[in-house]
Amino acid sequence: MEELQILLEELLNIDLINIIISGPRRDGAAAKIKIRPVYLKQTLKFQATRYVDTKVFHENYEKEPMEEAIIGWMSGDYRQMQLQARSGNATVLVSKKGKVTIRRQKPCAACSLPEPDTSGPMAAVAAHNREKRYILKEGTPVDFLVDLGVMTREGKVVKARYDKFRQINRFLEFIEDILPALDQGRKLHIIDFGCGKSYLTFAMYYYLKTICGYDLEITGLDLKKDVIEHCSHLARRYGYDGLKFLHGDIAGYEGRGPVDMIVTLHACDTATDAALYKAVLWDARVILSVPCCQHELNRQMKCPALSAVFQYGLLKERMAALVTDGLRAELLNAAGYKTQVLEFIDMEHTPKNILIRAVRGNGPKHFALTEKYLAAKALLGVTPTLETLLLEQFGEKDGAHEEGCR
Repeated sequence: MEELQILLEELLNIDLINIIISGPRRDGAAAKIKIRPVYLKQTLKFQATRYVDTKVFHENYEKEPMEEAIIGWMSGDYRQMQLQARSGNATVLVSKKGKVTIRRQKPCAACSLPEPDTSGPMAAVAAHNREKRYILKEGTPVDFLVDLGVMTREGKVVKARYDKFRQINRFLEFIEDILPALDQGRKLHIIDFGCGKSYLTFAMYYYLKTICGYDLEITGLDLKKDVIEHCSHLARRYGYDGLKFLHGDIAGYEGRGPVDMIVTLHACDTATDAALYKAVLWDARVILSVPCCQHELNRQMKCPALSAVFQYGLLKERMAALVTDGLRAELLNAAGYKTQVLEFIDMEHTPKNILIRAVRGNGPKHFALTEKYLAAKALLGVTPTLETLLLEQFGEKDGAHEEGCR
């Protein structure tokens, strides 16, 4: 870890923008740790924020204890660290055998912040404490954000569009968390099913290509020809050579070559199931899905014990949406993925704010319905489309009864 210590001694100072430690190796470890400089009582400190399940823990360190803590985390519990500073950026990878690989990059315009006011320490503190650490930084214009009306041509975020600016950055945080699962040593292929106007598709390409330096190709698929034509025009205008848009439906899309990540945002009803099925079929390393319009199970659900709830259409509809996504997540677990259901701030300000994030495990590919999945579907008398698709491809019908609970 000597090389890592030299890196920290060099960049752990007031010019640091942030450090993100991710890729936990053991259960119970924080999903990620974010570190940023702050001033407390006119003294430079480093605040480490640990994200454990739904809880967030903050702790402040001086420089040397912070260096020791980071080295300790990277020595055993974590695979990757991303460091951004005004003077340069770095990616740190640690293998299972403890081999440390450090890749340095020049600071990019999108990651830069205004130079701190050197007239006094409190001026620098105010700048650091006020600013939210967004992945896409305010002050640096980004073409697609300007076209969206989110930014002015000078890079200032339009006040009325700040929600959208935060939402796009929130989505990129989900991408940031799964970077350890993606192979940076080769060209990546990502498919965005039901890409629509592609706000997040452009953001994803810009972040992975321009900021992180990945060699990648992203394919956006949608049913609306005019939308595809418009997005293709924008991609050419921005010079995004690795971003392609195709007209077609999810179920009929066959694709080509290996797929590293499947993204499906707001695909309606069983179109989400078709996208998740394709992801499992193609052995995609990562799945990010924000489902929408979950009508299928609302029509199927029957359970006399819950008739007091189901008699109200609104409540049954909302419960059906939650059940649908919960069973989808469990089916992905059954297919060998490590799956999380997370809160996502929806782009259209609707209650559809659940994101399913699944990362392929390292074990052999398999599919077997779990006991808790079978118990849930038997209770409510439902058979989701995703289950049918996966069983037809990978297994036999389970034979569980579908008459609902007694």
